[in-house]
This record gives sequence, C-alpha cells and structure tokens, in this order.
Amino acid sequence: MAPYFRGLAAACLLAATSSFALAADKITFSIDWLPAGDKAVPYLAIQKGLFAAEGLDVSIQVGRGSSDVITKLATGTVDIGTGGLAALLQARAQDNVPVKAIYSVYTLQPDAIFTTADSGIASLKDLVGKKVATATFSSSNVVWPLVLESNGIDPAKIDLIKVDPGAMGPMLATGKVAATINWVTVAPAFEGPLGETGKKLKTLEWSNYGFDGYGLSVFASEKMIKERPEVVRKFLKAYAKATDMAIADPAAAAAALKAMVPEVDVAVATKQFAASVPLTVNAISKKDGMGVFEKTLLVKTWEWTAKSQKIALDKLDPSVAVDGSFVPK
Repeated sequence: MAPYFRGLAAACLLAATSSFALAADKITFSIDWLPAGDKAVPYLAIQKGLFAAEGLDVSIQVGRGSSDVITKLATGTVDIGTGGLAALLQARAQDNVPVKAIYSVYTLQPDAIFTTADSGIASLKDLVGKKVATATFSSSNVVWPLVLESNGIDPAKIDLIKVDPGAMGPMLATGKVAATINWVTVAPAFEGPLGETGKKLKTLEWSNYGFDGYGLSVFASEKMIKERPEVVRKFLKAYAKATDMAIADPAAAAAALKAMVPEVDVAVATKQFAASVPLTVNAISKKDGMGVFEKTLLVKTWEWTAKSQKIALDKLDPSVAVDGSFVPK
C-alpha cells in the first residue's frame, strides 16, 4: 500500500476508534426530592468526572417523592433513581412493580423528633401531653403511631398537628409547639429560627427507639438491570466513589451541587450533607459494607412497612425487591 493510503487508513481507523470511545452510555437518573445538600452525591460524580471516567453520560431529574421515582422507573421514564426502601417494598407488595433496590445509602432511618435543649424533653415519653408539629404529607406520619406503641406510649396522648413544612422551625423557636417531626438531614434549616430566639436544637432519632431498617436507597428498573447490567455496574462504581468523596469533604459536594443548581446555598448544603453522613456511615454499614442489604435488617424494614400500611407480612418476600450483585466490591 502506498504511504498516502496507509496514512489515510490509519487516520480513518483512529477517527473511528476515537468516535467509539466518545460514545458514552446515556443514563437518566432521578433524585427523589428537590436538590439539597443531602442529594449532592450524583452532582459531585458529574462535576468530578467520575461518571465520565466510566464512559457514562448521566443527566439528573428531580422527583417528587419516592413513589414518583418508582413510577418513572417502572414506566421507563428514568433508568436509575433514589428513594426510600419502604416505598419500594410497598409498591412491590401491592403492584409488583418491575423495580429493584441495588444499593443501600441510609442504613439508619432518618426520622427524628426535633426539640430544644431547654424543653425538658429527653425521651419520647416526655412528649405525652405536648403539642408536636409534623408536615402534612410526611412519610414519617404513617409509622409514627407504631414507633410510639412499640415504646409503650399511647399516640392519642400526644397532640399531633399537621402544618406546612416551612412553619415548623418558627413554631418550635417561638414555643408554639414542644417538638416537630423531621428528617435529621433538615436540621441545618432550624438553626436560623432557633438562633434568633437563643435556643439550640436537640434531636431524638427514632432509630434509637427501635425503628430499624433501610432508608434511602438506589433503585434501577428490572429492564435496565436485564438489558444494561454493565452500565448499572459502572454507575454504582462511580456513585460509590462520589459518596466516599462527599463524606470526606461535604463542602466539595455542596460546591458541586451549587455548580449545577445555582440557587443552592453552599453553607447550608454543606451542613445538610454532613447531617446525613451518620445515616450512611455507622455501625451497620461498617459491619455489612457500604451499599449492602443484609437479610435480617431487610426483613425488619419490611415488617415496619407492612405494619404501617396494614399489609400481610406474607404478601412479600423482601429479598425479591433487591439485587445486591452490583454493589462495588
């Protein structure tokens, strides 16, 4: 072959190879709620090029709760997403949705009572006779009576009122309620209102009162798992790396979120992610491994879910709702 044609052939081969290398696998990923510090991991993975390094082109959508994400996964609108494991177990039991949990993010439940350091409330029993505020549509409301009953407390003896989420901080700060029901990840939002009245936040995590189980998890459609298993594996590899990076440097995670969602306050987002870290890094995840679904705790998660939704325990084998084969080793 003449030198010219050899050079042309080599150039064409190089161009074809380069084009192939640049053809990243596209993934539509959905977070389960509005962008905030506790949702920063996928944004960090994008900003730091972790997804790109795995040959992935990931776009992020915003969901309106776990059930919304599960529906979008089941219908093929998104490929991978996050949500509460209880919502998936319920959906599997009632509708057999073709969605599975593939990575555990929170190995502790995030629900908690928020009160003030000077309230005199040291345990759940101290809430008897008190007024407690909760968000109208909070998922915590369903399991709240069960948590109380399991601790020997009559739910009827606590005055639970439902309010707008934005009103809870000011109500607690001004003493209109003795406590509120929140996820620990929103604690930073209470600092401002409480600080204005010279009060300090005190939390009572429900996980310390027997409310065990997996919380936030990564989900994938069964179609995605079956047809693109290597893409799922690469996604979780990058997601796990981003999680480790965010835990080591919450400010970097918040900055990455800010870069893609300009209205985010970096200082608040940093505190929000830091508040979520104990839900991910704790005795359970250290024992079983990051991302792992351990059988006993999985069953416990289903028991709480079934009781709160009045579903027969034998309606679902919770192991069919998870696929742990993609957790990075």
